[in-house]
Amino acid sequence: MPKMTFSSGTDVFPGNTDAHGRLSSVTTANMMIARDDFDPLAPQREAAFFYGLFLRGHSLETLRQDIDVPRVVAEKWLKLKEFQGGFRSDLDRVYQYRKQVLAIFEGLVSNDHARMAVQ
Repeated sequence: MPKMTFSSGTDVFPGNTDAHGRLSSVTTANMMIARDDFDPLAPQREAAFFYGLFLRGHSLETLRQDIDVPRVVAEKWLKLKEFQGGFRSDLDRVYQYRKQVLAIFEGLVSNDHARMAVQ
């Protein structure tokens, strides 16, 4: 299995995969705990992570693509019959979460641009 990276080149799960790119059991357990224990600050933290990458020189458009769920993917999710019931509601939550992270990220970037324009 190939290493999972964002298009910006940043590891999706840095240090949490084995030599074959598989997620470690600790990472998988943490992901399961995160799902069960909703963290209301998670979208802000994730947006801050991407904002940090932006400040380090990563392309704004590439970061937007990494955060967002492309329209083609969302439409595919809606059409496939395998994605029905509880799984479909999970996909909807993922979609809404990604859009929330993107909106927070855009706010951070626009505040940064506004601050720079004032200086």
